Amino acid sequence: MCGIWALFGSDECLSVQCLSAMKIAHRGPDAFRFENVNGFTNCCFGFHRLAVVDQLYGMQPIRVKKFPYLWLCYNGEIYNFKQLQKQFGFEFQTLVDGEVILHLYNRGGIEQTASMLDGVFAFILLDTANRKVFLARDTYGVRPLFKVLTDDGFLGVCSEAKGLINLKHSTSLCPKVEPFLPGHYEVLDLKPSGKVASVELVKFHSYKDEPLHVAYDTVETLPSGFDLETVKSNIRILFENAVRKRLMAHRRIGCLLSGGLDSSLVAAVLLKLMKEININYPLQTFAIGMENSPDLLAARKVAAHIGSEHHEVIFNSEEGIQAIEEVIFSLETYDITTIRASIGMYLVSKYIRKKTDSVVIFSGEGSDELTQGYIYFHKAPSPEEAAEESERLLKELYLFDVLRADRTTAAHGLELRVPFLDHRFTSYYLSLPAELRIPKNGIEKYLLRQSFEDTNLLPKEILWRPKEAFSDGIASVKKSWFSILQDYIDQQVDDLLLEKAVEKYPFNPPKTKESYYYRQIFEKHYSGQSSWLPHYWMPRWVKATDPSARTLKHYKSAAQE
Repeated sequence: MCGIWALFGSDECLSVQCLSAMKIAHRGPDAFRFENVNGFTNCCFGFHRLAVVDQLYGMQPIRVKKFPYLWLCYNGEIYNFKQLQKQFGFEFQTLVDGEVILHLYNRGGIEQTASMLDGVFAFILLDTANRKVFLARDTYGVRPLFKVLTDDGFLGVCSEAKGLINLKHSTSLCPKVEPFLPGHYEVLDLKPSGKVASVELVKFHSYKDEPLHVAYDTVETLPSGFDLETVKSNIRILFENAVRKRLMAHRRIGCLLSGGLDSSLVAAVLLKLMKEININYPLQTFAIGMENSPDLLAARKVAAHIGSEHHEVIFNSEEGIQAIEEVIFSLETYDITTIRASIGMYLVSKYIRKKTDSVVIFSGEGSDELTQGYIYFHKAPSPEEAAEESERLLKELYLFDVLRADRTTAAHGLELRVPFLDHRFTSYYLSLPAELRIPKNGIEKYLLRQSFEDTNLLPKEILWRPKEAFSDGIASVKKSWFSILQDYIDQQVDDLLLEKAVEKYPFNPPKTKESYYYRQIFEKHYSGQSSWLPHYWMPRWVKATDPSARTLKHYKSAAQE
């Protein structure tokens, strides 16, 4: 996890512009570099480093003697860099996983490069010999990337939008900043003036397709066919492989643990693999909640079962409410459910950074979207429509859960790893018949739970624990986080303000006081940027006016059981 920033064709003084790069310093607290591009006086790179792999030679932009005309600034981890090095006989100058991008590009161009990378990434690659700039982002957008491109060819690129919104440019007072689409690369021509012109934007990978890099995977060909035992075995093999490849780190590994199925599975498999490869420190697991919340109690059970060094972060309603503005500033969104769920994750990340030496943090993001874990999937009209909805959610992850997971951890200089979004695992899961993937017997993620039933990785009550609305899971049994927020915000937003919300915010107008409150804070920091969020996250097939699962009829919180 790092912060990348670059400008091409800047009309303004670069020493002034580079102040914007400092707005993402939290992403890389270990080192910073600012570098002008030789021969292009108005082009530069800024890089904030979190040293996770090759702490000595990992500064960026990466340049190697073999390709002096290539400049690379990237944020991410390439899990198959050693396999690719061996396969193609690349001679590396550093131990940095991202160096493989330079070698792949030199060997086969940008399309092959993007398609061959097994990992999460956002990168800017400059080829001064051929006067090209390339931007690319991983399939699910696990690593963030924003860009601004003006009509006259000024390009700004950054890990977070906050590093671009105040850039100065002669022809535009407020150039349009937008997220770079996941699973795409863009080719731009670099002119002698340092300005650029976009040539093409290409989608290089669709998550339903098996990725090209499977040919160089450490897992052999899996048995085909859809009989249940084969499918369950394949799910276990691929999930374990997804966790194993993410152990690549020179810094301490930890794991978020809510006590729900997803984070518990990640923690259990992670600990098993750490023992196998003799990592000589205990796995730290981290749970957050209010006193005696369902999540804390469940996480305690899991930690005791797997034998992790467990940390509990207990927060009160005042601490949660005080964090709202910082959270919205970090997230760069005004989506209701994203903000609600981010507060706990932001506070636990703050604790990890201050109180421990864990830096590489595993979590269970992506599972709900992939394995149909949201409670409203019980209402899907057909398995086919449920499968379509699952794909839509995966496509939009970069706007919601993946955005939350990245920003709340990156705000505190942590690197998040998400095994459920492994390319090979997700493409296999999505290839299964729609009927196999739907909720069964009133339980969501039935197939995933079944797959791990006889492994003893988790206590049975955790493996089959129903989905908890996040706002209930972290709250005290007496009063949910959802209710606490409503009560507080009700006092902050006048009824009259809400009545006039459509006039003030015609795009995605807030319909509740909570939504209005978040929007006000968002506009304070990111005025006029409401289009970053195309729509609010809401459940399908139910007449919901609020994104919380607790408003659905099917939902039973732990307190009611």
